[in-house]
Amino acid sequence: MPKNLSKIAKSKKIKYFLISFVDLFGVLRSKLVPAQAIDEMQKNGAGFAGFATWLDMSPADSDMFAIPDPESLIQLPWNKEVGWLASDLWMNGKPVKASPRIMLKDQIAKLNLLNLKMKSGVECEYFLISEDGERIADARDIQSKPCYDQSALMRRYELIKEICDSMIELGWNPYQNDHEDANGQFEMNWDYSDCLVTADRQTFFKFMVKSLAEKHGLRATFMPKPFSNLTGNGCHAHVSLWDGKVNKFLDKGDRYGLSKIAYNFVGGLIKNASSLSAFFNPTINSYRRINAPPTLSGATWSPSTISYTGNNRTHMIRIPDEGRFELRLMDGSANPYLIQAGILASGLFGMKNKSDPGEPLTCNMYTDYKNYPNLPKLPDILEDALEKMDHNKDIRESFGNDVIDSYLKLKREEIKNFSREETFQKNKSITDWEKKNTLDC
Repeated sequence: MPKNLSKIAKSKKIKYFLISFVDLFGVLRSKLVPAQAIDEMQKNGAGFAGFATWLDMSPADSDMFAIPDPESLIQLPWNKEVGWLASDLWMNGKPVKASPRIMLKDQIAKLNLLNLKMKSGVECEYFLISEDGERIADARDIQSKPCYDQSALMRRYELIKEICDSMIELGWNPYQNDHEDANGQFEMNWDYSDCLVTADRQTFFKFMVKSLAEKHGLRATFMPKPFSNLTGNGCHAHVSLWDGKVNKFLDKGDRYGLSKIAYNFVGGLIKNASSLSAFFNPTINSYRRINAPPTLSGATWSPSTISYTGNNRTHMIRIPDEGRFELRLMDGSANPYLIQAGILASGLFGMKNKSDPGEPLTCNMYTDYKNYPNLPKLPDILEDALEKMDHNKDIRESFGNDVIDSYLKLKREEIKNFSREETFQKNKSITDWEKKNTLDC
């Protein structure tokens, strides 16, 4: 029996609900609904015109309805009158297949047939910047190696505290906050969970960080590479598969603590990484972070080669501990639902085909990459990633041709819009178009 949102509104004194969904470009879309109308919305959904968002629809298409998931309800810690709800999109009585939350739920349904669940956690990096986006907000944050800088962290104590207190109140169990590798960059970590819950929470986290930063007179950005000379914003994911309380990725007899099914899962990611870059690194600006030259701190902390390793951050996949791995490919512009859906789809492929990831490497890939000329490289520009996805039969089979074609169509239109104004060159400054279109991703 689903939760009754009307009763919850009365008990928690919620006056309004944000009924929200994320479109294919990761933009959070919402309608603000008074609590007195939530019964109807819970039953039939809030109406939207799909063409008005980044979904492959026309003005002639019928209304699209966002039906809220009551399990996703989050009461805004900084404004208790408002409750936020993640929603599933429906049109003409059917789920909208080319909508990210549905895409993830379809992959989860396939995994459930194997009596397995994917659990994941994400590490979301962001910058605190000036209102115009031209510089970091803290003029005193100037170290060449600012990672873990206590003084720079504590100068933002009031904001970091409010975000962390909010996560504590929401029951996310945050466990650490730090200043990251770039000047003005921060990261906050909370407990892993079911992959759908993690995607919902990441979506809300980005909204929360931006909202609370504004409250403190700052601007937060998850843009992959807002500053050429600084480390970009990654969004690393830690992944494991479970059968009830049993971690199916755990094998204490293995040198890295991973089971055969875990290595097959990794093998699927290795095989499909170039194609999945279209989901995981979805913006033109993303490719300033991938395959980037060293930054002011001395390293980019982002991958360029498709490889895996033990506890070594210079590779695309790292095994930091037994029973899980970390995928370091994604950046801050990636759609939270497509992150989880892409990981799960490629992992399912790997398990089905018993994909072999090859031998792990222990080298410093940032300095020793020339010693491995046969290792595949990640795409260097968005166009290449889209082309890889277009011709990947496995990805098409996982998500359906219509879904992939819709995504590719919209992203290629975006590239055309960019090309009318700018030319992408990694060795040149970040363009105004990138800032205008990606700073608030």
